Amino acid sequence: MTPPLEGMVPWPADIAQRYRARGYWTGETIGSAFDRSAAAYAERVAVVDGDRRLTYGHLAGLVDRLAHHLAQREIVRGARVVFQLPNVLEFVVAYFACLKVGAIPLACLPAHRHAEIGYLAKFTEASAWFIPSTFRGFDYVAMTEELRAGLPSLREIWVVGDRVGPGMTRFAELLAEPVETGAVTMAMAQLEPQPSDVAVFQLSGGTTGLPKVIPRTHDDYLYNSRAFAAITGVDAQTVLLVTVPISHNFPLACPGIQGTLLAGGRVVLATSPDAETVFSLVERERVTWIPAVPASVIGWLNDPRIKRADLTSLRTLAVGGSRLNPEPARRVLAEMGPMLMQVFGMAEGLLCSTRFDDPVDVIVHTQGRPASAGDEIRIVDDDGKDVRPGQIGELTCRGPYTIRGYYRAPEHNANAFTDDGFYRTGDMVRLHPSGNLIVEGRKKDLINRGGEKISAEEVENLILSHPAVLNVAVVAVPDDVLGERACACVMLRPGATLTLTELNDFLLREKRIAKFKLPERLQVRDRFPTTAVGKISKKDLREEVRGLS
Repeated sequence: MTPPLEGMVPWPADIAQRYRARGYWTGETIGSAFDRSAAAYAERVAVVDGDRRLTYGHLAGLVDRLAHHLAQREIVRGARVVFQLPNVLEFVVAYFACLKVGAIPLACLPAHRHAEIGYLAKFTEASAWFIPSTFRGFDYVAMTEELRAGLPSLREIWVVGDRVGPGMTRFAELLAEPVETGAVTMAMAQLEPQPSDVAVFQLSGGTTGLPKVIPRTHDDYLYNSRAFAAITGVDAQTVLLVTVPISHNFPLACPGIQGTLLAGGRVVLATSPDAETVFSLVERERVTWIPAVPASVIGWLNDPRIKRADLTSLRTLAVGGSRLNPEPARRVLAEMGPMLMQVFGMAEGLLCSTRFDDPVDVIVHTQGRPASAGDEIRIVDDDGKDVRPGQIGELTCRGPYTIRGYYRAPEHNANAFTDDGFYRTGDMVRLHPSGNLIVEGRKKDLINRGGEKISAEEVENLILSHPAVLNVAVVAVPDDVLGERACACVMLRPGATLTLTELNDFLLREKRIAKFKLPERLQVRDRFPTTAVGKISKKDLREEVRGLS
């Protein structure tokens, strides 16, 4: 075994040995598993992106070509690579190419902007960056040009699209370059990652500012996909439709693109979850498996085209990211068929889901149970003591795909993990008599907007820099479609005025944050409710705001 990446918290040696002995960790890298799958299913279609259809053999050829170019440019074992591509074929090629040479994809979102990307690229000392030229009207080339001077470790920028800036390379041109196979193949063999190496950096939806970086190893991330594929029926006949952002842990590896391609199934990519796109692709490709967030599902249920669409190929609608309420859950079963699977998981590891043989009430009202026999969960009170069955407490967990610490975050890790390695998730849950979990909310101040997690503290700190704002508290307000939306409650300086449009223009123009983090309500207040020690009482403030809704 090689030493862990500096800043990564490894599993204790005895625990790692136990996971290997029990067969959870198989001593294989994701890249080698992909190669075996590509060889076994070479003539089958692997990925569909619009009019582009690639067989496993063709996909593997592109992955190897890009892997050679990465090795030539010394983007190899341990190098960090920012991924900011939307749901396109190039993401899949780049992802597996990086894994084969040991470069670590940093799974960012197209929605991230200067604030998030600038921080993450610098924090991880990223060597390379994959971007689109433009996506949904935003100019990524311009953003990259503005940020690159502050990123001294950044050496390569690869662009999917026609327009590039100085010193950038078109992705298509990179793949068209000839490969000197001999020397590079030898170099790749020497730099091949080990199963215990970090494979992917996922991002947390943390409550304390910008995202924490989550190191997932080949051992645990491969098991993550295989274990979830086994209980959710993903196999060589699976046709997976991905419309949620591809970098998220859920569509990428739960079992997601990774699990589907390792099983010999077909992946269909789309950049929008709108009903017209989804229904037409289900009909055209005979889609069997869809990961989705509640907001999308509710939109499909309310679209009149659902009555005309042929959805008979669908076997699994896996809904996660945020809790699906009972009313739309029952509508899925009644209007779409017995395909609903509720999923509760986190990029830090633990994966839970309902099962198809669960009673209807369990599928409708719970968010499932762990995917692995190796998962250990405890539901505890504020003192870390186990609560009685049925009582609400904080979920803590450890297991063969749950990390032991965030990357380069020792102070945060001291609070986020117990001394015996349980991760404090911050999710408040209770145990259903079936053994499944019911998710009741968050312990800390995190807003879950349709599956995208927004740190109230991060947004508050940015709003405080507005010249009109004296004090601010950002709280969640319930929403029937997205689950929660953000409301900014502000106290203004004497004589100042502020509208929601003005505030959001400031956050976009001056602070350059992702749009999904923008407050969707603004409440100007003369005072805030406080606790006994004089702090703003978020609990009371939420109740007051909701009472005025």
